[in-house]
Amino acid sequence: MRIVVALGGNALLRRGEPMTAEAQRANVRIAAEALAAIYPGNELVVTHGNGPQVGLLALQGQAYNPEEASPLDVLGAETEGGIGYMIEQEMGNLVPFEVPFATILTMVEVDPDDPAFRNPTKFIGPVYAREVAERIRAEKGWVFKADGDQWRRVVPSPLPKRIFEIRPIRWLLEKGTIVIAAGGGGIPTVYEAGRKLRGVEAVIDKDFCSELLARELAADLFVMATDAAAVFLDWGKPTARAIRSATPDAIEAHSFPAGSMGPKVRAAANFARATGRNAAIGSLKDLAAIIEGAAGTTVSASAGEMAFHSAP
Repeated sequence: MRIVVALGGNALLRRGEPMTAEAQRANVRIAAEALAAIYPGNELVVTHGNGPQVGLLALQGQAYNPEEASPLDVLGAETEGGIGYMIEQEMGNLVPFEVPFATILTMVEVDPDDPAFRNPTKFIGPVYAREVAERIRAEKGWVFKADGDQWRRVVPSPLPKRIFEIRPIRWLLEKGTIVIAAGGGGIPTVYEAGRKLRGVEAVIDKDFCSELLARELAADLFVMATDAAAVFLDWGKPTARAIRSATPDAIEAHSFPAGSMGPKVRAAANFARATGRNAAIGSLKDLAAIIEGAAGTTVSASAGEMAFHSAP
């Protein structure tokens, strides 16, 4: 099977952990173990989030010399390289020596008139107490929104339209390469007059970009690995139920948080509806079982009535 696995931000840096290379590597090592277990017999493409990392780099650049700080598209490219390096190395310690790897810096076209540029919603960087966020907002002009009981910077998150490097990604897969691509949702890029490319200050949602990648690669399965065992109805309530399987229409009939499970559900529904193939959402530690359909939530155009996992 050709499988696209999107690693959630928790696979790289868990909430509250120090934003150090050591902490990221420890989490990548855990992710690599799950990915290596499903590699034999499959073609594998890995995508990943980068919100904490790109936000931290932006903060560091502003603190050092604001006039010389790199824009978000350049920081996105930097994090694609750094995180891809860690994934390559940790997986390389687990799979046979002859297996090739490649991390592809992935430009993704967005619409410069996308309404997201007028309403920033994508969280990046560390969390702050409200008074600290207010001080940074006053100093740097950044936009902050509540993230649980704390505050984080938000930036525009336009929808992906096209993946520029789709052809070399296909070529690498055909040669048996494990490909790491579209990290952090890819590098947001627009066309100016005269078909001139330039990057923009934005962060594309990783799940939406991963779905586009999976669709254009004709993936047999699209998996979003996160820290939740499945998609739940009534999350946080005594009536909470874990969805085992659902059609795109059935699962989209319910509301899920925009900052967490909402984009994943929408991306899964889009993929299943457009391709007739399955998408799945679940815990990274259950990745092998998710692929077998024994764990997580599977979204399938051929699913019957919405089914639920038995209570543990």
